[in-house]
Order: sequence, then C-alpha cells, then structure tokens
Amino acid sequence: MIKKLSAYVGEYKRWMILAPMLVILEVMCEIAMPRLMASIVDVGIANSDMRYILRQGGIMLILAGFGIACGIVSAKASSIAGQGFGANLRNAMFQKIQDFSFADIDRFSSASLITRMTNDVNAIQMTVTMGMRIITRAPVMLLAALLMAFSINPSLAVVLLIVVPAMGVAIGVIMKMCNKLFEVTQRKIDNLNNTVQENLVAVRVVKAFVRAGYEKTKFKTANDELTQAGINVAMRIVAIMPVMTLSLNVATVAVLYLGGSQVMAGTMLYGDLSSFINYIFQILMSVMMVAMSLLQLSRAVACARRIIEVLDTQPDIQDRPDSHDRILPQPKGQVEFRDVSFKYRASGTGDDVLEHLNFTVEPGQFTAIVGGTGTGKSSLVNLIPRFYDVTGGQVLVDGVDVRDYPIEELRQRIGMVLQNNVLFSGTIRENLLWGRGDATEEELIQAAKDAQAYDFIMSFPEGFETKLDQGGTNVSGGQKQRLCIARAMLRKPAILILDDSTSAVDSTTERAIRESFAKNLAGTTVIIIAQRISSVRYADKILVLDDGAIVGEGTHEQLMASNAVYQEIYQSQQEGVSE
Repeated sequence: MIKKLSAYVGEYKRWMILAPMLVILEVMCEIAMPRLMASIVDVGIANSDMRYILRQGGIMLILAGFGIACGIVSAKASSIAGQGFGANLRNAMFQKIQDFSFADIDRFSSASLITRMTNDVNAIQMTVTMGMRIITRAPVMLLAALLMAFSINPSLAVVLLIVVPAMGVAIGVIMKMCNKLFEVTQRKIDNLNNTVQENLVAVRVVKAFVRAGYEKTKFKTANDELTQAGINVAMRIVAIMPVMTLSLNVATVAVLYLGGSQVMAGTMLYGDLSSFINYIFQILMSVMMVAMSLLQLSRAVACARRIIEVLDTQPDIQDRPDSHDRILPQPKGQVEFRDVSFKYRASGTGDDVLEHLNFTVEPGQFTAIVGGTGTGKSSLVNLIPRFYDVTGGQVLVDGVDVRDYPIEELRQRIGMVLQNNVLFSGTIRENLLWGRGDATEEELIQAAKDAQAYDFIMSFPEGFETKLDQGGTNVSGGQKQRLCIARAMLRKPAILILDDSTSAVDSTTERAIRESFAKNLAGTTVIIIAQRISSVRYADKILVLDDGAIVGEGTHEQLMASNAVYQEIYQSQQEGVSE
C-alpha cells in the first residue's frame, strides 16, 4: 500500500526527506535540555559557579533557537509535502476516472468517487503531514529519552519497562477496535454524499411533488447513521486519554518515590532526579502522540484502501495494444451491427438487454430507431462510441470493429446528444466549443442556426457570452436540447447520434432541425431515437425495437404496411392526438 501511494509523491520527495531530518534535529535539542539543566543545578548552583551557569545557559539558548528554527522549517516542509502529495493523488484519481467507462462509474457511484477524491484524500494528506512531524518525532523522542533515562539511573528506568509496554498493549487493543469502524464511517460518508447529491440534482422534482418532508427524513437517517458511526469511533478513541494519563501519573509517582529515596540516601543527585522526571514526561507524551498518530493512521489506511481500489481499477473499456498501429479508413459514417448481444455487467447472469441485432446504416443515411420504453434503444446507440462494450457479436464503424479503434479517434468521428442533456457552467460560447475548440465564429453561428438556437441566443443581452448555470438550469428544456444539438453539429462528425434529443421542441422546430441535417450535414450519417412517429417518418430507414430485438426494418410506408408493432405505436399516437 505504501509503495503504491509513494509513486504519487513526485516532485515533493525532497520536502518529505527534509522534514523528518529537521524533526530529528529538533528532538535532539529538546533531549539535551534536561541534562544541561541538571548540570546547572548539580554543578553551577551547588558550587555557586556563575560562569558555568552562564555558559550552560548560553548553550541552552543556542539549542533552543536552533530547535525552533528546525521546527519552523520542518513544519513548512511537511505542509508543502502533504499538500503536494494530496494534490498529486487527487489529480491521479481524476485522470483515472476520466478513463472509466459508464460501467466503471456505475460500479463505484459518483457520490463514492467524490468522497474518495475529497474526504479520503484529505485524511491521507493529513496523515502524511503528521507523519513527517508527529509520527517521526514521537518514536525518535521515545527512544532518545529512554536511552537518556537508562544512562542516568538504570534501576529507576525499570519503571518505564513496565509502564510503556502496558500502554502499548492498551493502544493496540483500541486500534484493533477502531480499524473496521473507520471503514464503516467512510461508507456512511458515501451514503450521506449520495443523499445530498441526489436531492440537489433532482431539487425541482422534489419541490414539484412536495417531497421535501420525505427528503428531510431520508437525509436525517443518513446523517444519524454517520453520526452514530462517528460516536462509535470516538467512544473508543477517548478511552486512550484516561489510560495515558493514568500511566503517566503512576510512573511519575513511582519515580518520585523511588528516586526521592535515593536522593535522600545520597545515591542520586537532585538534578539527575529532575532530569529523569523530565525524560519520563517526554517518554510518556511520546507514547501518547504515537497513540493518537496511530489512530489517525488507522483511518488513513481505511481511506488508502478505497483510493487504491480506484487507482488499481482497470477501466472496463480500454484501447487494444495494437489499436494505435492500425491504418484506419477515412471517416465515412457506415455503422454495422453483426449479431450483437449486450447485457449490463451489473445484471450478472440475467437476460440480455439486446439480442442478436443485425443491421447496417450506410454513410449519409438518416436512420431512426423507435420502440417502447425499456426496449434497449439507448443501450443500442451507446455501443457505437463504446460507452459500453458488446457482450456478443461486433459493432463496426466504416468496416472496422469499434474495439480496434483508439477510443479517442473513434469518438472524434461521432457527435452525440445524450438522452439527458448536459450543459456546463460557463458561457454559451464555451459550451458550444466543446464540439470543436478551433471552430470559427461563422461555424459557431451556422451550427446555432442549424439547431434553431441562434434566435433565442441572440435574444439574450450578452448573446453567445451569456452565462449558463451548472447543468444549464437558467434555460428551458427545449433551449437546452437545441444548444446540445448545436454543440454536436459544430463537430461536423461522420456519425451524429441523437438520443430522444428533440422531445422538448415543437414539431415545426424539429422539422427545421431535420432539414438542416440534409442541407449542412449532407455526408453525415444521422441516427435518431425518437418517441414521435412524426419525428421519424421521413427517415431513410426505421428500425423497430421490441424487448431488445429488431422486429421491423424499413421506411415509414413499408412498416405501416407490414409491421404490427410500428402500427401499434402509430395508432396510439394518433389516438392521443384525436383525444
């Protein structure tokens, strides 16, 4: 685990080396202080030697100043290293997530990934910063103080051989109890984040259905579970302090009693007893610091496992080793499904979502896909850009299996407007340029006109510079759809896929958008999923899906004459209009 995480130290390695070294020097200065003080008491004061007192005091001042300087620089170095390590780790996770397929993200859940990138990384980052200061300081001080204590009076040091192991056993027991509880706590944070995220994303639906009360109860349940998990950990952690304090007091009393007897008997100097007690405090405080650090380390270990789980995940969809060496055909836009079957991996051994699909879409052809809800229409088009991989058969683009393309090259050939239209915070211009970053102003305007978005864009005071809220919540559903279509058209792709992307626009606007395909994207293959027969009746080819299988293929007239499923869809919509 440490080896895997250490790979993300990067350019901050020198700070990680410097900080512990300075901490060790700082500890050495602190360790020397009690002995210098003892010498002042036993030699300087006992002999009324002012020069000796001043000399030793001067040495103490120099060591104190040097220790402070080491402490300041080590604190700076550890902060830089900790923050830098956290930044590298977050960056590595984000880069990994960008390579995830839809199936990978479904497996982890977006709420859990957010928790791992924020809360979990922060816990490890804090532990790294502590590790270079406290976790380095405590063991070094413990060993150095023990050696000094034994050098002063071995018989008194026996007290430490009893107290320190007892404290170690108590800490070990508490840590063992806390390990699993920290993992439970992180999962509860995932659940809370998921509840909050779901509520914020669907806040309009919550308000529309007056479900605020239900959502409050749902949040309270998740919040209470996290609170209880935190209390379970805290109740075990707080047990450390009484154990440490009791051990400290018992050791101090024993040393004072035994050491005092030796001082009174003349076998031990007062200064030695005083410095020995100082070392006792340093030893036991070091053990307490180790205990608290180890508890933080236990939490960090739980978080590290979750982070490494993400970093070690091999994306479900990857480039094949030889994909970049292939000579690919020029983009034409042909799409072919050969005996394609597909099931979502999360469904295990369940039925296929799509079964034995066979069809070809020729370059420049306008193809429509219709069918009832849940028949697999979106699943079908998601196989073309490899958002998911087939579980049987082949999907070919321009005669080449999509799995043989470099993923980036494949998706460059495809423009896609998803069922859930997504816009990002920023200007309308910035959102449209997602389609093609080097597009000219004329191309931008033409794409907006083709998608029937130009008029409403220019109705805003700032035109293309109009700011959009996250998710495009400050424009209507129809406007959002048209902006997404414009973004895809700006790319001028070989294949344009629209997944029910005109459902929120009126028939006149939809017809104008469809006509723009023929006029300005004449060579582009258009695949459209639509619910309305009026949206697809002019398609060159219509595929009818039912229960994951193609049950009809042809033009509107051919299907009306021979396909019962298509006829049923048409009749239901006609009846809806007449009513």
